[in-house]
Amino acid sequence: MKDAPFSMEILLRSPAETAALGARIAAALEPGDTVALQGDLGAGKTTLARAVLAALGLGETVPSPTFTLVQRYETPRLTIAHFDLYRVEREEEIEELGLDDALVEGAVLMEWPEHAGSRLPQDALHVQLVAVDETSRRAILSGQMRWSKALGNGAKA
Repeated sequence: MKDAPFSMEILLRSPAETAALGARIAAALEPGDTVALQGDLGAGKTTLARAVLAALGLGETVPSPTFTLVQRYETPRLTIAHFDLYRVEREEEIEELGLDDALVEGAVLMEWPEHAGSRLPQDALHVQLVAVDETSRRAILSGQMRWSKALGNGAKA
Protein backbone atom coordinates (compact mmCIF):
# COMPACT_ATOMS: atom_id res chain seq x y z
CA MET A 1 0.00 0.00 0.00
CA LYS A 2 1.76 3.12 -1.20
CA ASP A 3 1.87 6.15 1.07
CA ALA A 4 0.37 4.26 4.00
CA PRO A 5 0.76 6.08 7.33
CA PHE A 6 2.03 2.86 8.87
CA SER A 7 4.59 0.53 7.36
CA MET A 8 6.98 -2.03 8.81
CA GLU A 9 8.97 -5.03 7.67
CA ILE A 10 9.55 -8.26 9.58
CA LEU A 11 11.74 -11.20 8.65
CA LEU A 12 9.96 -14.46 9.49
CA ARG A 13 12.66 -17.12 9.79
CA SER A 14 10.49 -20.00 11.03
CA PRO A 15 6.93 -21.24 11.50
CA ALA A 16 7.17 -20.06 15.13
CA GLU A 17 7.90 -16.49 13.99
CA THR A 18 4.99 -16.67 11.54
CA ALA A 19 2.76 -17.85 14.40
CA ALA A 20 3.98 -14.95 16.54
CA LEU A 21 3.06 -12.45 13.80
CA GLY A 22 -0.33 -14.15 13.47
CA ALA A 23 -0.86 -13.75 17.22
CA ARG A 24 -0.01 -10.02 17.04
CA ILE A 25 -2.47 -9.52 14.20
CA ALA A 26 -5.14 -11.59 15.98
CA ALA A 27 -4.79 -9.52 19.16
CA ALA A 28 -5.40 -6.34 17.15
CA LEU A 29 -8.41 -7.54 15.16
CA GLU A 30 -11.78 -5.93 15.76
CA PRO A 31 -15.16 -6.37 14.05
CA GLY A 32 -15.08 -4.72 10.63
CA ASP A 33 -11.33 -5.24 10.10
CA THR A 34 -9.80 -6.70 6.97
CA VAL A 35 -6.34 -8.23 6.70
CA ALA A 36 -5.28 -8.26 3.03
CA LEU A 37 -2.80 -11.11 2.54
CA GLN A 38 -0.73 -10.63 -0.60
CA GLY A 39 2.04 -12.67 -2.19
CA ASP A 40 2.87 -15.21 -4.85
CA LEU A 41 1.61 -18.79 -4.74
CA GLY A 42 3.37 -20.54 -1.86
CA ALA A 43 4.40 -17.29 -0.15
CA GLY A 44 2.61 -18.24 3.08
CA LYS A 45 -0.72 -16.40 2.95
CA THR A 46 -2.76 -19.40 4.13
CA THR A 47 -0.11 -20.27 6.72
CA LEU A 48 -0.38 -16.78 8.22
CA ALA A 49 -4.20 -16.93 8.10
CA ARG A 50 -4.05 -20.23 10.00
CA ALA A 51 -1.75 -18.62 12.59
CA VAL A 52 -4.23 -15.76 13.11
CA LEU A 53 -7.11 -18.22 13.53
CA ALA A 54 -5.11 -20.40 15.93
CA ALA A 55 -4.22 -17.36 18.02
CA LEU A 56 -7.93 -16.51 18.19
CA GLY A 57 -8.51 -19.94 19.73
CA LEU A 58 -9.77 -21.91 16.73
CA GLY A 59 -8.98 -25.55 17.37
CA GLU A 60 -10.11 -27.03 14.07
CA THR A 61 -8.20 -27.67 10.86
CA VAL A 62 -8.18 -24.69 8.53
CA PRO A 63 -8.24 -25.67 4.86
CA SER A 64 -7.28 -23.25 2.12
CA PRO A 65 -10.51 -21.66 0.84
CA THR A 66 -9.25 -21.78 -2.76
CA PHE A 67 -12.19 -23.87 -3.98
CA THR A 68 -14.91 -22.74 -1.57
CA LEU A 69 -13.80 -19.08 -1.94
CA VAL A 70 -14.84 -18.29 1.64
CA GLN A 71 -14.79 -20.16 4.95
CA ARG A 72 -16.38 -18.79 8.11
CA TYR A 73 -15.07 -19.54 11.60
CA GLU A 74 -16.51 -18.83 15.03
CA THR A 75 -13.64 -18.21 17.42
CA PRO A 76 -14.11 -17.51 21.12
CA ARG A 77 -13.54 -13.78 20.53
CA LEU A 78 -14.52 -12.99 16.96
CA THR A 79 -16.19 -14.39 13.86
CA ILE A 80 -13.68 -14.60 11.01
CA ALA A 81 -14.40 -14.97 7.30
CA HIS A 82 -11.40 -16.29 5.33
CA PHE A 83 -11.69 -15.30 1.67
CA ASP A 84 -9.52 -16.59 -1.17
CA LEU A 85 -10.16 -14.45 -4.23
CA TYR A 86 -7.67 -16.17 -6.54
CA ARG A 87 -10.42 -17.49 -8.82
CA VAL A 88 -12.60 -14.35 -8.66
CA GLU A 89 -12.68 -12.68 -12.06
CA ARG A 90 -15.07 -9.78 -11.54
CA GLU A 91 -15.31 -7.33 -8.67
CA GLU A 92 -19.09 -7.88 -8.59
CA GLU A 93 -18.53 -11.46 -7.40
CA ILE A 94 -17.25 -10.09 -4.08
CA GLU A 95 -20.77 -8.94 -3.20
CA GLU A 96 -22.14 -12.42 -3.92
CA LEU A 97 -19.55 -13.91 -1.54
CA GLY A 98 -20.93 -11.81 1.34
CA LEU A 99 -18.01 -9.48 2.11
CA ASP A 100 -20.24 -6.75 3.56
CA ASP A 101 -22.03 -9.22 5.84
CA ALA A 102 -18.71 -10.71 6.94
CA LEU A 103 -17.43 -7.27 7.96
CA VAL A 104 -20.59 -6.62 9.99
CA GLU A 105 -20.39 -10.04 11.67
CA GLY A 106 -16.66 -9.94 12.44
CA ALA A 107 -13.31 -9.60 10.68
CA VAL A 108 -11.99 -10.76 7.31
CA LEU A 109 -8.78 -12.46 6.24
CA MET A 110 -8.51 -11.97 2.48
CA GLU A 111 -6.06 -13.77 0.22
CA TRP A 112 -5.49 -12.31 -3.25
CA PRO A 113 -7.04 -8.92 -2.30
CA GLU A 114 -5.97 -7.42 -5.63
CA HIS A 115 -8.98 -9.26 -7.11
CA ALA A 116 -11.32 -7.25 -4.85
CA GLY A 117 -10.67 -3.97 -6.64
CA SER A 118 -12.64 -1.11 -5.10
CA ARG A 119 -14.43 -3.58 -2.78
CA LEU A 120 -11.27 -3.89 -0.64
CA PRO A 121 -11.85 -1.80 2.50
CA GLN A 122 -9.64 1.29 2.54
CA ASP A 123 -8.59 0.74 6.16
CA ALA A 124 -7.34 -2.83 5.59
CA LEU A 125 -4.07 -4.03 7.05
CA HIS A 126 -1.94 -5.09 4.08
CA VAL A 127 0.50 -7.96 4.61
CA GLN A 128 2.75 -8.64 1.63
CA LEU A 129 4.64 -11.93 2.00
CA VAL A 130 7.79 -12.51 -0.03
CA ALA A 131 9.74 -15.77 -0.03
CA VAL A 132 13.36 -15.17 0.98
CA ASP A 133 14.38 -18.82 0.88
CA GLU A 134 12.76 -22.20 1.51
CA THR A 135 11.87 -21.43 5.15
CA SER A 136 12.04 -17.63 5.50
CA ARG A 137 9.56 -14.96 4.47
CA ARG A 138 9.69 -11.19 4.53
CA ALA A 139 6.42 -9.66 5.74
CA ILE A 140 5.78 -6.07 4.70
CA LEU A 141 2.89 -4.65 6.71
CA SER A 142 1.14 -1.38 5.90
CA GLY A 143 -2.09 0.39 6.68
CA GLN A 144 -3.69 3.00 8.85
CA MET A 145 -1.93 4.38 11.95
CA ARG A 146 -4.06 2.33 14.33
CA TRP A 147 -2.19 -0.75 13.10
CA SER A 148 1.07 0.87 14.17
CA LYS A 149 -0.05 0.99 17.78
CA ALA A 150 -1.40 -2.54 17.65
CA LEU A 151 1.58 -4.14 15.91
CA GLY A 152 4.48 -2.05 17.17
CA ASN A 153 5.67 0.42 14.54
CA GLY A 154 9.18 -0.24 13.40
CA ALA A 155 9.51 -3.46 15.37
CA LYS A 156 11.74 -6.06 13.79
CA ALA A 157 11.42 -9.74 14.54
